[in-house]
Amino acid sequence: MLDIRDIRKNSQTYAQRLSRKGAGAALDELVAQDARRRELIVRADSLRHSKGETEKGMRTADKSGPEFAQFREEMRAIAQEIKAVAEEQRSVEESIESILLNIPNVPDDAVPLGQAEDDNVVVHSWGTRPTFDFEPRPHWDVAGDLGLLDFEAAAKVSGARFAVYKGSLARLERALIAFMLDTHTETHGYTEVLPPFLVHPRAMQGTGQFPKFSDDSFWIEKDNLVLIPTAEVPVTNLHREEILPEGSLPIKYTAYTPCFRREAGAYGRDTRGLIRQHQFQKVELVQFVEPDKSEQALQELTGQAEAILQALDLHYRRVDLCGGDLGFSAARTFDLEVWLPSQQTYREISSCSNFRDFQARRAGIRYRAAGVSKPQLLHTLNGSGLAVGRTVVAILENYQQADGSVRVPEALQSYMGGRTHL
Repeated sequence: MLDIRDIRKNSQTYAQRLSRKGAGAALDELVAQDARRRELIVRADSLRHSKGETEKGMRTADKSGPEFAQFREEMRAIAQEIKAVAEEQRSVEESIESILLNIPNVPDDAVPLGQAEDDNVVVHSWGTRPTFDFEPRPHWDVAGDLGLLDFEAAAKVSGARFAVYKGSLARLERALIAFMLDTHTETHGYTEVLPPFLVHPRAMQGTGQFPKFSDDSFWIEKDNLVLIPTAEVPVTNLHREEILPEGSLPIKYTAYTPCFRREAGAYGRDTRGLIRQHQFQKVELVQFVEPDKSEQALQELTGQAEAILQALDLHYRRVDLCGGDLGFSAARTFDLEVWLPSQQTYREISSCSNFRDFQARRAGIRYRAAGVSKPQLLHTLNGSGLAVGRTVVAILENYQQADGSVRVPEALQSYMGGRTHL
């Protein structure tokens, strides 16, 4: 959530910066509602003063005389207007909150200009594209022919956009989760957490998924709970409405969770395979940092996600997202895109974002800074380290062999009981 006080002072600047996300128009209504709210506050103060003066007059007036009756009528009128002003003020404040909850974060100045994916900027790439002396096949054929991936069984149980992993492929997914968590805890200094997979709607609001993306969520309506779309939601909300003590930052968490998404806006895209599923696994990285450290933390966090791809020897590139392609809550985002031979293209496997104080303001997360008496909003960051299902896809496609088998990356072989091939 943005700061209404800062918007009030710098509305034109905010409008220009938000226009890079295609969202500047909402500020006009916000500024108008904020001006009306302040008018109502002044009017309410004036009415309370008039009420006090009238009460004084009533105390000295003859209760049987016309002056007292006049004061009494004035009191009724003032009371009615106070009530009407209070009701309008509540309505205006609700409108302001609703508008603020639907306005995205402003892009950082360093974010590239652009309106869509084609305007993103490639920062660097790592590794080389694999070469084959045969036509590389898509991952669903590779795993399907090995009897390791079954979409028909999943559809029988749950419907479309679900998958059943079998045998060594199920073990590969488990191995990847363990490898990622071990790397992030033992090498990168994160604390592992295993959070709930169901959260309150207010937790979704705190990280920016609600209200904008409520249609993409799976609801348990009877209990008013939501299946998480990413571990970012429960992990960030671990410190909701807290004031973290001085010296406690940075806090770095990593978590494995399943993730659940309706993909409401993605029908017709990636209808085959594992790229776009309703349920998938992910290892997430979340950081809470001091504001002046967040840009450095973004570079660090992105590099830690890259380290997983490098350890698996998967060719990828880092992309700096333009303003028009930034997510709702993000001020800046680097995507990591892995090479898929069957498609001859790069596909996102991690998205690493700096949210600055946007989520912290929504979720009420503050910290005590040295030498500052008032608690301050901190900055939050998160990134996939990595999306496990898409990593499986990348391994199936990049490590496929001419005989139909799949070589297991060396870094995973100890997690696979010494197995070298699927």
